[in-house]
Amino acid sequence: MPKKSFLAAAALVFFAFAAVLRADIVDEIIARVNDAIITKADYEKARQNAQSELQQQFAGNWRAKWEERQKDTLRELIDLHLLLDKGKELGISGDTELVKRLNQMRQQMGLKTMEELEEEAKKQGVSFEDFKDQIRTGAINEQEISREVGSHIYGHITNEEVQDFYNKHQKELEGAEEVSLSEILISTQPKPPAESKDQPSPAVAQTEEDPAKVAAAEAKAKSLLDQLRKGAKFEEIVKQSDGPTAAEGGRLGTFKRGELAKEFEEKTFSLKPGEYTDVIRTRQGFLILKVNNRRAAGVPPLKDVEENIKQAIYSQKLEPAVRAYLTKLREQAYIDVKAGYVDTGASPNQTNKPVLMAASGNAPTKTHGPGKKKKKFLVF
Repeated sequence: MPKKSFLAAAALVFFAFAAVLRADIVDEIIARVNDAIITKADYEKARQNAQSELQQQFAGNWRAKWEERQKDTLRELIDLHLLLDKGKELGISGDTELVKRLNQMRQQMGLKTMEELEEEAKKQGVSFEDFKDQIRTGAINEQEISREVGSHIYGHITNEEVQDFYNKHQKELEGAEEVSLSEILISTQPKPPAESKDQPSPAVAQTEEDPAKVAAAEAKAKSLLDQLRKGAKFEEIVKQSDGPTAAEGGRLGTFKRGELAKEFEEKTFSLKPGEYTDVIRTRQGFLILKVNNRRAAGVPPLKDVEENIKQAIYSQKLEPAVRAYLTKLREQAYIDVKAGYVDTGASPNQTNKPVLMAASGNAPTKTHGPGKKKKKFLVF
């Protein structure tokens, strides 16, 4: 064996041995998943995190949910390792999504650079590297499931399934009349208003305004409305808005009857999707509202909720499909669980019996089925 290869191999053996030795002294190994180990500390931390999550979600009813979920703690840890191993095999790194999510967080926190974001993490006692690893892991798993599982579900939802869901869920689909709105605001105030974006402000004129500025704002608003009605793209015109929603394309949200101020309700519920109100005077300036969508009271037509129904069917099918995918990964992997612990996702077809040390002291090989590559593993 060439010297370089030997040294590299020796280093791998040393670190593998050191990891096991350290684990034997400091922590207890309770499972092996291919080349990874799961320790009792990992297991207990996962239990604590799951318990905290349930306490936040279900408040006083979390104990009943915990009774159901705690038995799956080891299964979830094994799932994680299996997904990461397969993700690496598929060439999914998660790096692009990591940068995207960190940048979104930086913007939301009003920070200029990633260095400032890292500093903020340190101030809060968070390991930035661990935090990035968590985001990257989540991104890899999401992309893998979408690619290997989800892509085989959504495109195969039939018209018959959609119709059947629609017929069986009439009560849930029934709703009040509502409109989805976007806004363009031309302000008459010194600074853009910092009010709630939940709905446009009532039409109350502000006192002591500069008449020239008011006239200029009104003229600009009317000019923009004229452009919109002549076919200009809202996505371009909204960039001139002074409103707090401008950065989000002017989107205000969806409102049922009775949720808007009376004047806005009268002006918007009579419009069709794609239409605009006249320029409305408010205490903040001059407002243009666009009706993005309308929903009549009662059960909407199938065509209006078809995509929502497909998403609901997709969600119903995804969990068992992911479970089947993870079962398949188990059957292709080496998994060894210590006595006293249970992997509730184990497949009867997987090979996961404890590996015994050979008399020579060498770790035996583990076969992953006919024709599969052999790997070496140490015992607990």
